[in-house]
Amino acid sequence: MNIYLSTVLVRNLYQIFLVAVIGLFCTVCSGQTVSGRKLMMFGQSSGAAADTVYLDIDQDIAVQLIPFDELVKIAATNSPFVKYQNEVANSLSSGYALSKAQVLQNAAGFANYSGGNQSIISSGSSLPTGTGSDAIGQIANGYRVGVEVRMSLYDLFGRKHQIRQAQSNYQAALAQKQTVELQLRRELITIYQDMITAQQLLKIRLTDEQASLVALRIAEVEAQKGKITADQLAESTSRYVQTKSASEEIKGNFLKNVHQFEAMVGMPIQRMKRN
Repeated sequence: MNIYLSTVLVRNLYQIFLVAVIGLFCTVCSGQTVSGRKLMMFGQSSGAAADTVYLDIDQDIAVQLIPFDELVKIAATNSPFVKYQNEVANSLSSGYALSKAQVLQNAAGFANYSGGNQSIISSGSSLPTGTGSDAIGQIANGYRVGVEVRMSLYDLFGRKHQIRQAQSNYQAALAQKQTVELQLRRELITIYQDMITAQQLLKIRLTDEQASLVALRIAEVEAQKGKITADQLAESTSRYVQTKSASEEIKGNFLKNVHQFEAMVGMPIQRMKRN
């Protein structure tokens, strides 16, 4: 009876010990998650130590960043493709205005002035020869202003088609710009959603990694006490290695999506966070 009680007592003490160890490792791993695994650092990898920022893995990235529509506007402003289409549209707009004003090249104005006393007209006589006076200049004295307009058949029947062509080219450039902006928005939506999905998967993988780490530490303690075999310890180790590898792979995908999103928006993730 005494041996039975001793065995029960030892068993209870061992169970209490295991519970304490599990609680200890859970506390340590939880603290490790808060201090290191919850936060992902950006900035120092690119040499910008002063601009280092942390993204909280446990908080949705959509909450940490500014609204998506504002990000799209920033991306459209910084996109070289949109800038190029803007310049093309501005060039064609100027061509359209030039085609409308080109008809003015057929009109010309002139002005002149000549002096004289109109003695021929007033006296009705001719000037004597050899006096050095110009008879024509005596008649055509004073200011002369006029406008000359020449209109070809092309200007009458072809100009409107040229103007219409320039206008259509300008409208096509605007439509192409809208197409580029729409394509940019679609690509941003894809990467943005991939980034959110990768973050959720990373949270799950990190939880699995922490659980397997706790199981490995308990297996190591039990192996030292001879409670489990080496094969069982190796199985726990292999399980932790698999979960660790999976979490690192998901973390890499998440970081890749973040950096691609940075490239498309045209600014680092530090400047996208809410104040």
